[in-house]
Amino acid sequence: MGQRYWVIGGQYADCHFDDIQPGTEVVHGPYADEVKARMEWQRLTFKDRHEATERYSICVEPVIL
Repeated sequence: MGQRYWVIGGQYADCHFDDIQPGTEVVHGPYADEVKARMEWQRLTFKDRHEATERYSICVEPVIL
């Protein structure tokens, strides 16, 4: 089994990005390919440029041997 990628994020309380607003959490994935995860990250990140407190990240699931 190879690497799996996830896109996570949502709407935060402010631009410090410490506290996510309940109910806005988003998890997309898993993606077996980093390029596909990055494409989803770009789609979510740039869909509405007016949302200054919305943030998404790409996370890599650890491989357990």
